Amino acid sequence: MSSVQLQRLSQLASKYVAEGRVPGIVNLVMRNGKIVHLEAVGNRGVDDETPMQLDDLFRIYSMTKPITSVAAMQLYEEGKFQLSDPVTKFVPELHGLNVLNDDGTLSPVEREMTMHQLLMHTAGFSYGFHPYRDPVDRLYVAADLTNAPDLEGFVSKLAELPLRSQPGEIYHYSVAVDVTGLVIERLSGLPLDEYIDSKILKPLQMNDTFFEVPSTKRERFVQNHFINPDTGSLVNVDYAPAPYGYRKGVALSDYFDVSLISGGAGLVSTALDYARFAEMLRRGGSLDGARILGPKSIGFMTRNHLSEDSMHAAWEQMPTPDIGRPGFGFGLGFGVVTDAAALGVLGSDGEYNWGGAAGTIFWVDPVEELVVVSLIQLMQSPWPLRADVQVAVYQALTESYED
Repeated sequence: MSSVQLQRLSQLASKYVAEGRVPGIVNLVMRNGKIVHLEAVGNRGVDDETPMQLDDLFRIYSMTKPITSVAAMQLYEEGKFQLSDPVTKFVPELHGLNVLNDDGTLSPVEREMTMHQLLMHTAGFSYGFHPYRDPVDRLYVAADLTNAPDLEGFVSKLAELPLRSQPGEIYHYSVAVDVTGLVIERLSGLPLDEYIDSKILKPLQMNDTFFEVPSTKRERFVQNHFINPDTGSLVNVDYAPAPYGYRKGVALSDYFDVSLISGGAGLVSTALDYARFAEMLRRGGSLDGARILGPKSIGFMTRNHLSEDSMHAAWEQMPTPDIGRPGFGFGLGFGVVTDAAALGVLGSDGEYNWGGAAGTIFWVDPVEELVVVSLIQLMQSPWPLRADVQVAVYQALTESYED
């Protein structure tokens, strides 16, 4: 890669900060296992003019999902479950769910949701992102799932809600990975945070990744933001109107006092830490002597598992509008590029990736042997960060490994 051309990534980060799109950003690029670009630009927040540091801690939200999915597949490799197993085998609380139809009637599930469907978001759950137009989402918001004391309480609340669709029918981004977290607890006999720490984080030396930020590292925890719709300016998300602002003791809001361990969105991490996880994936499941998963499992997880019908139904489904677009599918915990040309963004077929609610992104390109992590803290970011960073990274290649 050209160090001169990589300056365009620096220029991009500086532009994002100078134009007030984000207070700060950390970008990391690895090729062939070596860091070729690592830079922090801007400040920690609109209320914190401390310069952004390389080891600052970010809410990675849904970038937690690939880690939890890997944890589940470790248990799959151990023979603890089959992907065809019904979820109710491990979470009987979810037996006998109903589907809320468009006409307001309820229908019983026609088939049991499976572990496979749980991992690929086709189990029928939702997330509550669209309460103004979706009656199921209104029920999710009213249930206030993240205010549950733990995963047991979370699933007890979830069991009272209807499904949005029949299991296996369509892709719909959802709380399924939080349910997966409870399955992990019950199969392993360990709390989810302890399992992930002992089986993934510690072996990979990810010493700055937590569900609860230690008191000794809280000064490195950067602010989160949203865009004030009245002024267009960035505001500390702590001051957002309910239920989006800070709530003491509530998961995904209070990171200092955590009891509900969210396998779908609960982790805090750094660019360097997450890059170790991504590099483990790129290398087929091991890093620096630590074997996390087998290469066949990684390959299985990072290919498209969605049917054409499910993908079509998911097209432009917020907050994951890429799913269902021509050239983009979903595996087990990862978005998957099936046709970069059809997707219309510079990249490679076979790239896999995901992002978080506060604008964080990562991807692994097994063709070009690339790992990229880009971290910001802006809820509902309108900026095309992934596409911008992809162009800045790929144009810096001086040699391509693509056939």
